[in-house]
Amino acid sequence: MRILKVQTLRGPNYWSIRRHQLVAMQLDLQELAEKPSNEIPGFYKGLVEALPSLEGHFCSPGCRGGFLMRLREGTMMGHVVEHVALELQELAGMPAGFGRTRETATPGVYHVVFEYENEQAGRYVARAAVRLCQSIVDTGYYPKSELEQDLQDLKALHQDAALGPSTEAIIQAAEARDIPWMQLGARYLIQLGYGKRQKRIQATLSGNTGILGVELASDKEATKYILSNAGVPVPRGTVINYFDELEDAIASVGGYPIVIKPLDGNHGRGITLNIQTWEAAEAAYDAAKAVSRSIIIERYYQGRDHRVVVVDGKVVAVAERIPAHVVGDGRSTIEELIEIINQDPDRGDGHDNILTRIQLDRNSDRLLAQQGYSLNSILDRDEICYLRATANLSTGGIACDRTDEIHPENIWLAQRVAKIIGLDIAGIDIVTPDISRPLREVGGVVVEVNAAPGFRMHTHPSQGKPRDVAGAVVNMLFPPGKSSRIPILAVTGTNGKTTTTRLLAHIVKQTGKTVGYTTTDGTYIGDCLVDRGDNTGPQSAQLILQDPTVDVAVLEAARGGILRSGLGFDACDVGIILNVAADHLGIGDINTVEQLAHLKSVVAETVSPHGFVILNADDPLVAAMAKRVKAQIAYFSLNPNNPIVREHTRHGGLAAVHEDGYLSILQGEIKLRLEQAVNVPLTMGGRANFAIANALAASLAAFTQRIPLGQIKAGLQTFQPSASQTPGRMNLFELGDYHALVDYAHNPHSYEALGSFVRNWQGERIGVVGGPGDRRDEDFITLGKLAAEMFDFIIVKEDDDTRGRPRGDAADLIEKGIRQADSNCHYESILEETRAINTALDMASRGSLVVVLPESVSRAIRLIESRIS
Repeated sequence: MRILKVQTLRGPNYWSIRRHQLVAMQLDLQELAEKPSNEIPGFYKGLVEALPSLEGHFCSPGCRGGFLMRLREGTMMGHVVEHVALELQELAGMPAGFGRTRETATPGVYHVVFEYENEQAGRYVARAAVRLCQSIVDTGYYPKSELEQDLQDLKALHQDAALGPSTEAIIQAAEARDIPWMQLGARYLIQLGYGKRQKRIQATLSGNTGILGVELASDKEATKYILSNAGVPVPRGTVINYFDELEDAIASVGGYPIVIKPLDGNHGRGITLNIQTWEAAEAAYDAAKAVSRSIIIERYYQGRDHRVVVVDGKVVAVAERIPAHVVGDGRSTIEELIEIINQDPDRGDGHDNILTRIQLDRNSDRLLAQQGYSLNSILDRDEICYLRATANLSTGGIACDRTDEIHPENIWLAQRVAKIIGLDIAGIDIVTPDISRPLREVGGVVVEVNAAPGFRMHTHPSQGKPRDVAGAVVNMLFPPGKSSRIPILAVTGTNGKTTTTRLLAHIVKQTGKTVGYTTTDGTYIGDCLVDRGDNTGPQSAQLILQDPTVDVAVLEAARGGILRSGLGFDACDVGIILNVAADHLGIGDINTVEQLAHLKSVVAETVSPHGFVILNADDPLVAAMAKRVKAQIAYFSLNPNNPIVREHTRHGGLAAVHEDGYLSILQGEIKLRLEQAVNVPLTMGGRANFAIANALAASLAAFTQRIPLGQIKAGLQTFQPSASQTPGRMNLFELGDYHALVDYAHNPHSYEALGSFVRNWQGERIGVVGGPGDRRDEDFITLGKLAAEMFDFIIVKEDDDTRGRPRGDAADLIEKGIRQADSNCHYESILEETRAINTALDMASRGSLVVVLPESVSRAIRLIESRIS
């Protein structure tokens, strides 16, 4: 077998609207193309021995073991690879359940599509699944060591990409509220929401978190000073910088027992508790000094360690943190008990699991000695031995939920502390013998205030009820009723996408809002070009959605981007489908206009139920999409008597039509006339029907967004189809005695649409024609036929980039089409585009129209503008 291509999809796509994270692999089965699994000796046995857990796969029989039934009966290897890829991810701790396998138009070559949780792991597992299956085909088995290495690699990729338990919890809470999110790729920043309504987090720091609060919380002594002045009970303590200050510092806090900790530490590093002797103090000083230049000496307060989380001024969770410890069973050594605990599947390294494995260090040895134990000691049944002095989860501690037990006065105090320090999300460490009693009664103290507190102990406590601290953060950032999204208006179709996108953006700008839009010419925010190029894929869409100045997004969605990566958004408010016609067929295994329609319908199916899908009622393939969508439907048509429109509006539906020379909105029986087509510059005086259709679609989309009719009309009247406004889209230039027109028509449908305008020109019509080299032979012949119907004289040229075709091949096919349509048609071939354009302009007669259909729009416009006197 040979992998031809591996793509990772990240949004609604050709294979699934709901499942956005998919690997799409093209797999050539080669010698296995005609061999189902039951005809490969030993394959079933070898696969089941390698992956016995495949027994759990249902597959099409719909029952446990269904896939193995298919395997015994005989299924093609692409289908097997799909299931193996899913199972390898499951074994590596990344469950994925969706898969599809379909043969391409090339016999023996299959699309193998499966879900992934981590993108890099998804690409890895595609290769690993093929390797595993090929090994079993060749040898009858897959070495256990190879499988173990695969799983180890997958787990490492998963761990490397992990966002951390607190971030994951916030993301899950956001998803539960249908709030979109994305990684920004720098400093672990996560964006929640889109555009102007976005919020950002970094772990449990939010965009609302004040830098002064963070700085104050990181300075433990300054925090204690501020709190003490505010009447908050805090430990007696002082700060030193040198060892010779240690003895006096101990005396100043009242003597032993004491705590020594670094001024700038976190996660319990460098902290030593309950120091009773000078020798222990010396060692503790060295441990703290390794972490921080300045050292805190505090009085040690007996009690239990609690973490109180305050979000948006409210206590949302309380946990008691218990240091890493073991409980005796009367027969195991302490070392053996640690090993037993670390085998718990809930324990992992660092923060990659609910709990952290217990790791010993020199402080652990010292603590054991203080308790009279060594690692070889055997504890009596139920006897407790502490292994760490601090209770941090990151050092192997556990957490017990105490949220329902905290005294109301302590709640008030914690909320007050968070406001004194100035944190919207705060973790307040309290030591007290009894959290259910006021601190003032039991001698409890506020030990620390932490910015960016970890949520793991609250979302996954070892004992007690999990608390939705992440949900509290999301509700703070997006209070109920506050939207996290900006309006997204998406445009797709075979022809007219860029013009419609630009016109719609122009209309929306009439409202005074900042519009971000993507086109084949570039990405724009407001009136500024942000990124030049063909930007109709998901990356360009995300650039717009990540921008905090954008109020409304108008996004052109082309077939290539949808196929390669999926859409760049999870849902939209408006989806416009302009038309579906033969173009790019034979590329990406889209071989028929029906398949192309299915691909374009991804935009329609992604519209949210409260949004609108705007469909071309004059195009049967587009109109049929109404059956597949959950959103509201609106139609546009050049024919006011279109039966689909009439039936739709008879039932109160929404439509836009061209009637009696007007662009009109129909709302049930109500007719709202916008403007006469002759007064809309885009329509070239009402002569360009395809431009009228584009204007109808854009106007209807604006109407669904409750943009006033006056502003829609103003947008239609002021949008000019110029080289600066819509480069390459019906750009008409006056050159003294004659005119030149530049348009990016490049397929039969766009040639036909252009012809409806060109044929009405009163004067000689000269065409400079060609087409992209990756089209089918029959497409070039059709272009030649259509050119012969449009022009009096034709110059056939070719693109600089022939896209793999021999030079002159495309031109020969176009000439063939010209001859088939009109054997007497005048034409010549000038393959080089610049010379072809100049030749046509040189031969133009008075009153004539030179139509240039270029590869490079900017080059063609420059050549024409250079002739304007």
